[in-house]
Amino acid sequence: MFDIGFWELILIAVIGLIVLGPERLPHALRAMQRAVSGVRSYSTRVQAELNHELRIKELHDHLKQAEQGDLEKLSPELQRSIAELQQAASQVQRPYAKKPDADE
Repeated sequence: MFDIGFWELILIAVIGLIVLGPERLPHALRAMQRAVSGVRSYSTRVQAELNHELRIKELHDHLKQAEQGDLEKLSPELQRSIAELQQAASQVQRPYAKKPDADE
């Protein structure tokens, strides 16, 4: 990602040691590590959300194509998308399905 070599890292460490001192340098490094890991986790969450939204868009486009064409003559990809949408719909409806009463 960054094009930093060994000697540049040594120079940064020496400057950090001079500026912060030996007492505060470990705390500053830990804070920087927490910040970097926070940025990484945020970018991972954003990427996952974007992938999810792109998949929803793709399924929506496939559904539009299926509505325009004959449902029996769909490509295998469109048939998989329709099956995936039907499965998701059944999972959403399952918690709301009426349960039979025990006293009947």
